[in-house]
Amino acid sequence: MSVPGERLDAADLLDRLLADTVRRTGASAGGIYLLDEASGTLGLAVICGVPVEVAWPWLRLPLTASVPVSDAVRENRLVWVGSQDDMARTYPRAAASLPYRFALAAAPMQGRSRCLGALLLLWPASHPAAPTRRERSHIGSAARRVAHALDEAAVPPVVPEQPRLVQLGEVGRSHGGLSPQAAVDYVERLPEGALGMDLEGRITFLTASAESLLGAGSGRLLGTRPWQSLPWLDDTVVEDHYRTAVISRDPVAFTALRPPDTWLRFQVYPDVSGISVRITPATAQEDDRPAATSASRPTGSAGSRTAQTGRLYQLVHLAAALTETVAVRDVVELIADQVLPAFGAEGLVVSAADAGRLKITGYHGYDRRTIDRLDGLPLDTDLTPAGKALADGVPSFFADPEEMARRYPHAPRISGKQAWAFLPLVISGRPVGCCILSYNEPRSFSADERAVLTSLAGLIAQALDRARLYDATRDLAHGLQQALLPRSLPALTGLETAARYLPASHGMEIGGDFYDLIRIDPTTAAAVIGDVQGHNVPAAALMGQVRTAVHATAGAPPDHVLARINRVLADLETDLLVSCLYAHIDLERQEAVVASAGHPPPLLHRPALPPLVMELDPGPLLGVDLGIPYPLTVLPLPPGTTLALYTDGLVEAPGTDIGRIADGLAQHLGRHSGEGLDRLIDLLLEQARPTGHYTDDIAMLLLRTGSPPA
Repeated sequence: MSVPGERLDAADLLDRLLADTVRRTGASAGGIYLLDEASGTLGLAVICGVPVEVAWPWLRLPLTASVPVSDAVRENRLVWVGSQDDMARTYPRAAASLPYRFALAAAPMQGRSRCLGALLLLWPASHPAAPTRRERSHIGSAARRVAHALDEAAVPPVVPEQPRLVQLGEVGRSHGGLSPQAAVDYVERLPEGALGMDLEGRITFLTASAESLLGAGSGRLLGTRPWQSLPWLDDTVVEDHYRTAVISRDPVAFTALRPPDTWLRFQVYPDVSGISVRITPATAQEDDRPAATSASRPTGSAGSRTAQTGRLYQLVHLAAALTETVAVRDVVELIADQVLPAFGAEGLVVSAADAGRLKITGYHGYDRRTIDRLDGLPLDTDLTPAGKALADGVPSFFADPEEMARRYPHAPRISGKQAWAFLPLVISGRPVGCCILSYNEPRSFSADERAVLTSLAGLIAQALDRARLYDATRDLAHGLQQALLPRSLPALTGLETAARYLPASHGMEIGGDFYDLIRIDPTTAAAVIGDVQGHNVPAAALMGQVRTAVHATAGAPPDHVLARINRVLADLETDLLVSCLYAHIDLERQEAVVASAGHPPPLLHRPALPPLVMELDPGPLLGVDLGIPYPLTVLPLPPGTTLALYTDGLVEAPGTDIGRIADGLAQHLGRHSGEGLDRLIDLLLEQARPTGHYTDDIAMLLLRTGSPPA
């Protein structure tokens, strides 16, 4: 992979690692993503086998995104997508913007102490839908090899603004002793046209017959993309055929009309080294759907036409991504992570219309002082173009500070930016807010960019409006949730306590998880934790009633407390079930008596003993049967004992073993038993959910015994 003793910088190292990995695994394309732990995003550092434009929607990916690369890192597993059907079923958003046939693997790159990113590999459509065991092993080994090399690098690589494109190099082929000139002479003698392209779509070779059929010479065509240098091929469908060939490695055929009346048939044959195109005269009847007609050809500069299809796919991808945003924060992060790179912007301000003013809900690339000056401007402000854009509903584009200053003299001095796009966010005539993209250098906005950004503003407006409603409802729900939980825990001599409640990362419903510590007398207390079935207002209301019942019976034996709560649920005639664990703690006798109604067992660590998951004989869930007893378990509590009570959100995750996770948490508890309880809760949460993404509510109550009271 490198010459012994050769020192490579971080960029060269990544380039060589990727090219070597693609060759070793037999893949047709690949990329390396690096993890930025601070921002929780994956950035594409290097790519090969496909044009960079194909990867525009995925240059930066949040760890929480539902895409193969993020799933591989977040879940620490190899993700395999074997077909287009698999992609549409598992990752519909990605499938919408990549409607091609191919196989894909994403593998986490685990370094010595942390995950460094992910390796992404693509295979042609001809690859079997399922990988062999040997192939899985090779992919995993390749990811580990890249991670090891990155661990050993003197200077860790960083994510560039744009990913580097690596060439795979010459592919060894046998030509049977034929000289290059003989090969050229052979194709020149054929009546059809022959044209060669690299994987980025640039013409690298063409015969005289191809020049004649295309109506243009090599001096005009070499080094250009066909749809850039031949206006009659400037159609998104033509470029889509090229993308299909590059990504799927499938042969593609289509016909196009060269004005005024010459039909040509293009047969496209791709492989790892490039694309061969056969051009022959045709009739319109050879293809029921011609790729381009003189009546449908768009106009515009070559530069704007080059990006046309890419912009279209960006818009499709971003539209799909915006439908998955939930909170205002999600909308802002998606714009910062995907819209800014796609349009080359460096700054972002998203404002929401609130009580006649523009309240800034998110920003990127600005200092706090500038944001404070812009926050709260009236909707009809004339300090910046935001007010007029909202009033007229028409976007404003400014290519440089001089253009801005002619209409808004003070605006350019506010931030020091050099170009701006002010996008009004309006729904059915109602102003929702304003999205401002800004640039550090002067910039002209093409008609294509203006059209895409204007369309995108409508999608952002809908997403932002929906997200604000979600945030308001969620804040109300969680305010109610917090009101139903204890504001503080009582102090008892000889007992250290800490508690935490965490709502699910997404979802506005009220959870039914609860905890409490009830002081009975100076040396005894009742610790309780539970979970009401459901995530809605009835579940929260029932949770409040259960807590009231616990307080009313606290001090009685634990089995009696659970039995009385069970009778309360029967009297309420509710259909909801409740799990609950109740512990009567006697600090003077240094013991706890515990009863469980279908609740996860606590984690336990006692001095000089190995940590474990407490063994309990649980009774049924509350609300199931009035006549079944709840067995008691007596637990010695010598000084220094740590007991961790929790709800199932801590240990339950799709596709995981609850028992194994609980055992791992118990060992983690033992390793960090000397930490303060609040810090210990943080450590347990980090162990259970490394990404900080919670699929369910979590309640935790930790207890640690000290010396018994005198």
